[in-house]
Amino acid sequence: MAARTLLTAGITGVGMSYPDRILTNHDLEKMVETNDQWIVERTGIRERHIAEKGVGASEHGAKAALQALEHAGVRPDQVDQIIVPTVTPDMIFPATACLIQDMIGASNAWGYDLEGACSGFLFALQNARAQIESGAARRVLVVGTEIMSAILNWEDRNTCILFGDGAGAVVVEAIDTERQGIFDSLLHIDGSGAKYLYQPAGGSRIPPSAESVAAKQHYVHQEGREVFKFAVKGMAKVTEEVLERNGLTGKDVKLLVPHQANIRIIEATQRRLNLDDEQVMVTIDRFGNTTAASIPMALRVAIDEGRLQEGDLVALAAFGAGFTWGATLLRWTA
Repeated sequence: MAARTLLTAGITGVGMSYPDRILTNHDLEKMVETNDQWIVERTGIRERHIAEKGVGASEHGAKAALQALEHAGVRPDQVDQIIVPTVTPDMIFPATACLIQDMIGASNAWGYDLEGACSGFLFALQNARAQIESGAARRVLVVGTEIMSAILNWEDRNTCILFGDGAGAVVVEAIDTERQGIFDSLLHIDGSGAKYLYQPAGGSRIPPSAESVAAKQHYVHQEGREVFKFAVKGMAKVTEEVLERNGLTGKDVKLLVPHQANIRIIEATQRRLNLDDEQVMVTIDRFGNTTAASIPMALRVAIDEGRLQEGDLVALAAFGAGFTWGATLLRWTA
């Protein structure tokens, strides 16, 4: 029997959705001891979007998914699989993928949630690529969606200033073999970094209780200096490595779309790759850190701003809790 020829996977549609409510740095000045200048200088964030209470990750995830499907010219019932990277699911179970599947009418899809923190979108994209290239699926919907405001301690100025809510989605399909599509990915985890960025309670180790709520253990806990130190090195290095093993350099990159966690981390990656400003996508000023949603949201903004054309080399890079980090290379096909 002849060996199966691998198919080529490419992104054919991108969508995004976010809450209408904007929380500016000046608004935060009234809530915690901080100021606009301090936040902008250290993070690059000026404002973020915050969902109303009771809004789950599925709501904006479904809206982003429908926009991505429309962009790709794909009906919901033509989707084979839905992967939802998120750290803020609507509930522990069922999976947010199930909720989104029902909300958009993807009647023929199966799916699951994936928890890779800020690198979750890249991890999910690699899974989608594998499904397409193996022939197991023709169309996969990847939906990064987060309601980070639900797990923030709004009295902790070190964390509440960083995050925002929103969703981004991409359609991954088999494309013509002449078009390169998604062609390489380098992904890592290192559990020794778990103690620096985590949510202590809510899982099996510390189930929800009156005591865990009173101790504020259901919020994001972060040791910012340690995370920053690892992120600056990790995201820049992995992007450089995946370029080098494909015989490429920063000069070949049309657009770097990094995870939007901190402008200084983005700038460190930019310097290491010797990129000009127009080669780097920055949306952190308007959305903050939307975790698994940040890269697909930034891709949609890039499309809306006319910064991507057919065949452009795009590098995606991320670093997150776990620690998790990675980089993906693709030729633009949407």
